[in-house]
Amino acid sequence: METVLFRQVKVIDGSGAAPFTGDVLVCGSRIADVGERLEAPEGARVVDVPGSTIMPGLIESHSHITFLDTADLESLGYVPVEEHLLRSLKNARRMLDQGFTGCVSAAAAKPRLDIVLRRAIDSGDHPGPRTLAATPELTVSGGLGDVNLWHMQRSTFAIVCDGPDAFRKAAREMVREGVDTLKINPSGDEFVPHARAAQTVMTEAEIAAVCEVGHAHGKPVAAHARSAQAVKLCVKHGVERIYHATLCDEEALAALTDAREHVFVSPTLGITVATLYEAGPWGLSTAQAESMGMKAELDAGIANMKRLKASGVRVLPGGDYGFAWNPIGRNARDLEHFVKLLDFTPLEAIRAATEFGGQLMGRGDLGLVKPGYLADLILVAGDPSQDVSVLQHAERLTAIMKDGKFHKPPPSTHSVNR
Repeated sequence: METVLFRQVKVIDGSGAAPFTGDVLVCGSRIADVGERLEAPEGARVVDVPGSTIMPGLIESHSHITFLDTADLESLGYVPVEEHLLRSLKNARRMLDQGFTGCVSAAAAKPRLDIVLRRAIDSGDHPGPRTLAATPELTVSGGLGDVNLWHMQRSTFAIVCDGPDAFRKAAREMVREGVDTLKINPSGDEFVPHARAAQTVMTEAEIAAVCEVGHAHGKPVAAHARSAQAVKLCVKHGVERIYHATLCDEEALAALTDAREHVFVSPTLGITVATLYEAGPWGLSTAQAESMGMKAELDAGIANMKRLKASGVRVLPGGDYGFAWNPIGRNARDLEHFVKLLDFTPLEAIRAATEFGGQLMGRGDLGLVKPGYLADLILVAGDPSQDVSVLQHAERLTAIMKDGKFHKPPPSTHSVNR
C-alpha cells in the first residue's frame, strides 16, 4: 500500500468552500488526512509541485464513452462490435487523460459495450474512469435513435420498443446482462423530424414499465427528457437522472424542485452549443441549426437551469460528447459553459462536477478532498477556482490519481527516509 503526501498545494475540496493551502495525505486507495501542515510518514512519497492546485477528479454526468465521434446516428451501427470495443477503450483512456476519474454513462452504443468496458476498467486490464454502465437508449418506433427504414433495418445507439411489455422486457434483459442504469427516450430532439424536442413520444405506461423494473432491481433510470411533459412524467414515476430538461414549463420546474432531494438534472449544454456554432464543417450551419429550433431551446434551457439552481436542484455539467462536432476529450468544456452561460462561479461549477457527481454515482465517498474519501485526484498547474478553462488542457494536469494510484505521475517526487 503506497502512501503519498501532496505538499503545500492549493486545495479545492469540491464542496464549494474557498480554497486553502495545505497538505493532502493518501494511504492506499483513500485520503487519510487533509491539513495545513502534515507530517510525512516514513516511506511516504512526497509530491512537491509549487503553484499547483489539487482537487477531486472530474465526474462526467452524461458520458458516451462508446460513442465514436460520428457525424450521424447510423454510423455507430456500421462498426463491428469487436472494433467498437477497441475504440471505446481508447475513449476511456482519453477521458482519464483529461482528468475524468468518474463517468455516468447516458447510453451505450451497443447493448453490452458499457458493461464489458466497465469490467475491463474495474479489473485493471485497461485504464479509464470508474464507470456506471447504461443500456442503449430505450426508444419507440420513430423516436430518437430509431434509424430504421421501411425497406431497411438499421441500428444505432437504441433498442426500439413499443408498448409497456416491450419496454419491460428490454429493461429486464439489460438488468440480466449487468447494466447499472436504464436509459429511456421519452422525448425527441430537434434534429429528428418525426420526434422533435417538444414532443413526448413514450406513453406514461411505457415510462412506468421501465421505472418498475429499475425500482425492483435497485437500478436508477435516466431519461432523455427535453419536453415539459416528459420531465413531469419522469419525476412522477421516480426517474432519478433527468437529461436536458430544457423545455420545462412552470409545472415541470415545480416538480423538479419538489424532487430535488433525489433528482439530478444534466442540461448537456455542450452538444447544443457545438451544434449551433461549430457543426459547419459537417454541413450544419448556424442558420440551419437556428431554423431547427436549437437557439430557442438553448435560450430556454439556460433560463430554466438558472431557476433550477436557484431552487436548490442539483444541476450538473455533462455535454453529450461523442459526436463529430462535440468529440470525446473536450468534456471539461462544460464547466466553462456553466460559468459563462449559467452564471455559476468557478467553484460552483467544480462542485457540480465533483461532489454532485459523486452523489450521482451513488457514492458517499467520492467527489471531495476529505479524509475517508476515495483518492481520485487531479493536480493542476494553475488555479481552476479562478479560471475553469485550465481544466480543458491535459498538459495542465500535472498528475492524475485514481484509487490512490497514479495514472499520470507528477513531474517530481521524493521519498521520506528517516
